[in-house]
Amino acid sequence: MRPYVISQWLITKWLIYFLTIFFVSVFFISPVAGQQTMTVQLAKVFKGHDVNEYLVSEKYDGVRAIWRNNTLFTRHGHEIHAPAWFTENWPDTWLDGELWFERNNFEYVMSTVSKDKPIDSEWQKIRYMVFDKPDYVNIFEMRYLAYLSLINATDSPYLVAVKQFSMASNHSLYGLLTDYVDTGAEGLMLHKKDALFGSGRTGNLVKLKTHMDSEALVVKHYQGNGKYSEMLGAMLVRWFSPTGKEVYFKIGSGFSDLQRSNPPSIGSKITFKYYGLTKRGVPKYASFIRAHDEG
Repeated sequence: MRPYVISQWLITKWLIYFLTIFFVSVFFISPVAGQQTMTVQLAKVFKGHDVNEYLVSEKYDGVRAIWRNNTLFTRHGHEIHAPAWFTENWPDTWLDGELWFERNNFEYVMSTVSKDKPIDSEWQKIRYMVFDKPDYVNIFEMRYLAYLSLINATDSPYLVAVKQFSMASNHSLYGLLTDYVDTGAEGLMLHKKDALFGSGRTGNLVKLKTHMDSEALVVKHYQGNGKYSEMLGAMLVRWFSPTGKEVYFKIGSGFSDLQRSNPPSIGSKITFKYYGLTKRGVPKYASFIRAHDEG
């Protein structure tokens, strides 16, 4: 009986070993055919957290990008086809950030970075705004110093270290948010100082904005009136509230004339912003932000 117990123990040990190797190889090492599972940290919404526990930075409205194995990926693992000169001299390490141009210009960034054949003149305006270095196994406060030092020593005008700073109080934080939003910023991000990097949504990373945003599915288009008689007037969307309730409502604002002429297709996803909910659970003052993307 004893040899049988030992063999079972050895089998279990080797099984755990090979499963560990498999997990690491799939999730952390090699991209396969231009696609790789990304381990990313996602933000929750700020709800009165103690700002003294966090480092604060601007929330950049760009396309989320992961730099690994000397390649840029979306957070869903699709390769971003950047020109070779754009990433020249970048360090061979794991970085997390946003491809960004300037405030209120998300559409330009999305159009530029989504092309399979990059256009040099468009990419020359893009910067990779780095806000984390996940492979430096330490608390965020130390990871910030690590990516700041690394990027400052790198000879690339397209690689930018996002500045992190402390705030004295939540009152000061909200005042700063107003200043940033008034000058075109999307909001603020807060990284918990003593948190290790972890995938998914945790309180280690939170976002603070003057409005909330969410995604919805386009169900129907409504033709406009007057100036928009030949264009989109509004769209009916299906949305699931934070409690899981299915809600249908119209969105008629936030569209440019170009977007009204070529609206997001029925069945596609959009991002919209809103300011709380009505008593019936419908988003207040809902306004279109953009068609669904991978940023």
